[in-house]
Amino acid sequence: MKNITAVKATLLFTLIAIMAVGCKRKDPDASREAPEINVAEVTTDSIVLHNDYPGYLEAHTKAEVVGEVSGRLLTQNFTSGSYVTKGQVLFTIESTTYSDAVREAEASLASAASQRDYYSSQSTAMQKAYEKEAVSKMELLQSQSSLRQAEASIASASAQLENARTKLSKCTVRAPISGYITLNEVSVGNYINGEGNPQVLATIYDNTLFDAVFSIEDDQYPKLLGADKGEGSVLYSNMPLKFQTSLPHSYTADLYYVAPSVNSSTGSLQLVGKVNNIDNELKDGMYVTISLPYGTNPRAMVVKDAALSTDQLGKYLYVVNDSNKVVYTPVTVGPLYHDSLRVIEKGLKPGQKYVTEALLTVRNGMTVKPILKK
Repeated sequence: MKNITAVKATLLFTLIAIMAVGCKRKDPDASREAPEINVAEVTTDSIVLHNDYPGYLEAHTKAEVVGEVSGRLLTQNFTSGSYVTKGQVLFTIESTTYSDAVREAEASLASAASQRDYYSSQSTAMQKAYEKEAVSKMELLQSQSSLRQAEASIASASAQLENARTKLSKCTVRAPISGYITLNEVSVGNYINGEGNPQVLATIYDNTLFDAVFSIEDDQYPKLLGADKGEGSVLYSNMPLKFQTSLPHSYTADLYYVAPSVNSSTGSLQLVGKVNNIDNELKDGMYVTISLPYGTNPRAMVVKDAALSTDQLGKYLYVVNDSNKVVYTPVTVGPLYHDSLRVIEKGLKPGQKYVTEALLTVRNGMTVKPILKK
C-alpha cells in the first residue's frame, strides 16, 4: 500500500510540474510584434459632380468624292483606307465625249470671233461711208446690229467652251479635302451616270478633329447652367470621355454647340463637343460616354484609388480602427478624381484611417502598427 501511495504522489507531482512549465510558455502570437502598415486618412474635398451620357463621334470635316460626269470609270489612283491629300487625283473617267465637246466649243468660238472681226470691219467702213453720205442710216444701223450679234455669239461660244472644259476637268476626280478615304463604291470598269445626278465614289474623313454628339434630358439643362461654382472655371471645357474599350490615351471634349430647341418627341437636348484626335486613335462612328458636370459637392470623401480592392460583394477597404485592428469595410464608390483618387459615396467617415500598401498581407481583425502617410 505504501508503495502504491508513493507512486501516486510521484505522478501527481510530475503532473503539477508539467502544468507549471506549460503555463510559463508564451503564446507565439502574443510574442509576435504588430507589423508596421502604411495608412492614409479619408479626406474631403470640393469636387464637381458629373452625370454620364452616351454619345458617338463624328468627323468634324468629311466630304464625299463624287463623279459629276458620265462615262466608264477608268482608273482608281489610291489605296482604300489610306491618307490622301487635297487635290490628289483619285479617279479618272472616260473623257472622249467631253474632249470632243471642248474641240467643238473651241471651233464655235473661233467662228464667232471671225464673224465678229468681219462685222467690226464692216461697221467701221459703214460709219465712214455714212459720214460721206455714201450709205443710208439704215445700212449703218444694220451693220452695227450685225456686230453686236457677233459679239453676243462670242460670249455664248466662250460660255459653252468654259462649260465644256469644266466637264472635261471633272473626268479627273480629285480629293476635295485631305483625310482618310473609304473603299471605292464603284469598281473600275463600271459606267457611272454622274452628269444627271452626281454619283458618290468614296468618302474622305479628316480625322484631326471630331464632334462628340450626345443628348441630355431637358430637365438636366438648368443644372448644367448652374454647375459652374468655381472661380472663373469653365466646366464646358475638358469634359472627360470614356470608350467601350480603353484607349492608350485619354480624351476630353470642349462643348461648342447646344441645340436651340428641345426635341419634343424625346424630351432631350442635343449637345456637341469638339475633340482633338492628337494620337490618331479615334474613328468616325465610335461610341463614347461623356461626363457632364451638373453641380458640386463641397465635402466629398476621397481615398487613394489604388487602396481599393474588389470581391464578390463589390469594392472594399481595410480600415484601421482606434484599437489598431484591421476592419474589412465595404464601400460605395463614385467617380475617379484627379486621376489617382476615388470618391467614396458610402461606407466611410472623414478622418478614418485605411491601409494603402501591402493589401495582400493584411486580414480582417489583424493588429497592426499604422504609419500615417500623406
